[in-house]
Amino acid sequence: MNAKKDILFRMYLMYALVCLFGVAILGQIVRLQFVEGEKWKARSEKFILKHKPIDASRGNIYSVDGSLLATSVPIYDVFLDSKCDGLSDETFNQEVSQLAYKLSGLFEDKSSAEYKKILVRNRNNGVRYWSLQKNISHHQLKELKTFPILKYGKFKGGLIVEQKTKRQKPFRLLAERTIGYTREGIQPVGLEGAYDEYLKGTGGVRLMQRLSGNAWKPVHTENEIDPKDGSDLVTTIDLNIQDVAENALYTQLAKHNSNKGCVIVMEVATGEIKAIANLTRKGPEHYEEDYNYAIGYSTEPGSTFKLPALMAGLEDKKFDINDSVDTHDGWIVYYGRTLKDTKGGKGVVSVKRAFELSSNVAVSKLIFDNYKSEPQQFIDRLHSFGLNSKLGLDIVGEGTPRIKNVKDRDWSGLSLPYMSIGYETQLTPLQTLTFYNAVANDGKMMKPMFVKEIRDKGKLIKKFEPVVVNPSIASAPTIKKAQEMLEGVVERGTATNLKFKEYKIAGKTGTAQMAYGKKGYDQDGSKQYQASFAGYFPAENPQYSCIVIVYNLSSKFYYGNLVAGPVFKEIANKVYATRIDMHDEVSGHYAQVEQGSPKVKNGDVNNLAGLFGGLELNYEMPSTHSGWVQTTNIDSVISVTDKPLGDKVIPSVIGMGMRDAIYVLESKGLEVIVKGKGRVVKQSLKKGSRYNPGQKITVELR
Repeated sequence: MNAKKDILFRMYLMYALVCLFGVAILGQIVRLQFVEGEKWKARSEKFILKHKPIDASRGNIYSVDGSLLATSVPIYDVFLDSKCDGLSDETFNQEVSQLAYKLSGLFEDKSSAEYKKILVRNRNNGVRYWSLQKNISHHQLKELKTFPILKYGKFKGGLIVEQKTKRQKPFRLLAERTIGYTREGIQPVGLEGAYDEYLKGTGGVRLMQRLSGNAWKPVHTENEIDPKDGSDLVTTIDLNIQDVAENALYTQLAKHNSNKGCVIVMEVATGEIKAIANLTRKGPEHYEEDYNYAIGYSTEPGSTFKLPALMAGLEDKKFDINDSVDTHDGWIVYYGRTLKDTKGGKGVVSVKRAFELSSNVAVSKLIFDNYKSEPQQFIDRLHSFGLNSKLGLDIVGEGTPRIKNVKDRDWSGLSLPYMSIGYETQLTPLQTLTFYNAVANDGKMMKPMFVKEIRDKGKLIKKFEPVVVNPSIASAPTIKKAQEMLEGVVERGTATNLKFKEYKIAGKTGTAQMAYGKKGYDQDGSKQYQASFAGYFPAENPQYSCIVIVYNLSSKFYYGNLVAGPVFKEIANKVYATRIDMHDEVSGHYAQVEQGSPKVKNGDVNNLAGLFGGLELNYEMPSTHSGWVQTTNIDSVISVTDKPLGDKVIPSVIGMGMRDAIYVLESKGLEVIVKGKGRVVKQSLKKGSRYNPGQKITVELR
């Protein structure tokens, strides 16, 4: 019995000891978790290390003249810790009303009362991390840091700031689609996508130590990898030409109620793209760049294709430009299908004259009669011009050209005559322009070029040279005849409205009825047209080629000379007016001033000094000036005097050009309304009068 009691005693003792040990462990857990928890948590956090990536700054994109086209700027997401340890109830209650008032004034999205209600509620509920505002600017952040409560910083005021970067285009619409973008989960487009390898740089890695309050500090080690910022892109885009192209295209699209259009300007000798505009209507007289029609939109080119069609016949010696062709009565029948000329028949004319008049009958007859027994010969000749091949652009999304082949399933007896006038074939605007540029360049076809250089902090990393696609697309005699025909279109043909006495334009008008897949050429019972003009200038010594295409025209004005032609002419005239070297090449000498000095607009002193130097004019410049000057003519000398703009008063812009006047007035915070062209002759607000920011001022130009 004693043995039994002894065993039970030992068992109970062991049980008691185990229970006591368990209670002791539980007590320790309670002490560590609740009594000394914060102390041990703070100590443990000192040993939490993590490798964090460091983003590299993306490189900038510049125009050829150094203007900034795209750059990365810091933006910030702001959060509040309503229960941060350093913020006492007394401080919060004293300053919350003033903070709410300041937030309402800065962001203008909620009333002061609404902000106060949110701030107090989050404080009472112990919300540690709530979004105050996203994507604010650096200027807004600086102001925010001066506000009540927030001015005490992260640990005493609860202000949490997370920095990101945002890609900005200072000139917004200009060449926006060609500049492009890169976004996560979306295929990159434009130059941003094509040259992402250079622009994005290389991210770094840094070892970070976690502190209390979820803050992190860098731990500098030998293994730390610093980020390498991206390189800068210097494009071929000329901002002045781009501005003219964009505005001229916009004017015509709005005037003719078209929903889209594009313009490309290329330098003949190099293939450099100087301007590329793509506009899509988003509302009444509101257009944006959201698709690169110039590069990606393949359509039937219409009459601009008559140039390669006739060049094929010339190169194959099927006919010459002085041979005769009968336009009949302006219509001809192929396999039961009637093909017509727009303005009736012209009888028997030369091949050259038929091209100038853009005769569908004559051109189709020439190609059909000479190639009907061997149509593949015509196709092969078009292939030799490079019209069936992509250009191999660095920018993704180039449309695929289509030159129909006799073995294609949809080849028919109508294909040959209709291809000759720009149907049953497809090209993008840039592919068409590249061909026309080759004709202007005496047969040498250049690859379109968008980027000149890649630089890293000003240091040249890579230079891009012009690329010759084909040293000669056709024989010299064929090229010369093609150039002669293109000049004739403007001098005597369908584009006489583009004649300019100072220099010659060469080119071809185009009008095509647009097809809509299986619906054919009628969309919901209505016909849609595209108007185009492709050519180059000056014809005597080509410097620039250009193509203009306006799509989806349904009004009675849909001809290339009336819709696309004016855009081409405005670009050509403004480029010619600002390129003194082009005047020299055309005339053989600089324009001489016949009577005294020319009248010069008032404006920026640096621009005027450069102009006077380029024209070798005599002028007197003041030793000190405010940057803006006025000019007067005294005999053969231009006298330049200071024209201070004043502060908080309306300046005089009389005598300035439109660009300078707008700059001066908008820099004052005024909204400018422009009427007319030329120099400012009148302004609605009197010089020297006081004004309010945002006030409207009308300037009249003549």
